[in-house]
Parts: sequence; structure tokens; C-alpha cells
Amino acid sequence: MKSMSDFWVGIFVFLGIISIVFLSFRVGSYNSFDKKNAYSLVAKFENLGGLKEGSPVKASGVTIGRVKSINFDVIQYKAKVKIYINNGVKFPIDSSISVLTSGLLGEQYLGIESGGDDLFMVDGDEFMLTQSAMVLEKVLGQFLYSKAAESND
Repeated sequence: MKSMSDFWVGIFVFLGIISIVFLSFRVGSYNSFDKKNAYSLVAKFENLGGLKEGSPVKASGVTIGRVKSINFDVIQYKAKVKIYINNGVKFPIDSSISVLTSGLLGEQYLGIESGGDDLFMVDGDEFMLTQSAMVLEKVLGQFLYSKAAESND
């Protein structure tokens, strides 16, 4: 009788561990990405927020790539982000890229908005139009400063 209950406890613990591993991959947006069928682009930002290597790159809410690497540009003092984009997806050279937040856990990702130019970006090109992550402390500080200035008038 005791061996049967030990067996079921073991099954329950095993299923719990498998569930935790599965959830950690889902929350972390783990996704296999074929780098052989992709090209790379570069973007420079003032502030990345919590963006990490492996974060998704999306266009119209659809994941079309991944963040390859994040470095610091010591000349321009900006974060330099290299991304992979699926080969089948091309963007005009006047497209813009932004650091955005999604979900309840605040996952950061890059969102691309397509431009209207006839020429398309190719491997190694850099986005000229970038928008950094919104820093909550700065936004609140600006709001409080504007309210204080209004009350002094």
C-alpha cells in the first residue's frame, strides 16, 4: 500500500517539474529561430529598458525575428542592438523600430513600423528612426513637474 502511494507522489512531483520547465520557456518567450534563413539589421537606442538578447522582434504583432546581440557604442554612447529578421520579410529603408512592452509581466520586445520607401533594407543596414523604451520614472517626473508648474501659476 505504501509503495503505491509513493509511486503516485513520484508521478505528481515529476509532472510538477515538467510543468515548471514548460512554463519557464513560455514566459521567457523561448522560440527556436533559424538563423540560417535570416538577415541582420542594426539599431541604436538611448535606453533599452529590460530588452534582452533573444527577445522577439515583431511587426504588426507577429514575431518576425529575434534580438541577436546588445552592445554599447562607446562613440555615440548608445545601446547597439543587432537583430535577425526572417529572409521572407523585407522592410523599406525609412522604417522605424521601437522598444515596446507587452503582457502582464512586462516583456520587452522590438516593434518595427514599415515605412513607404521603394528601397528595402539589406543585411547589415541600420535603422535611422528609433524610439527608446519609455522609462516610467521619467514620465512620472515630467507629469509631477508640469502639475507643480501649473499650481504655481
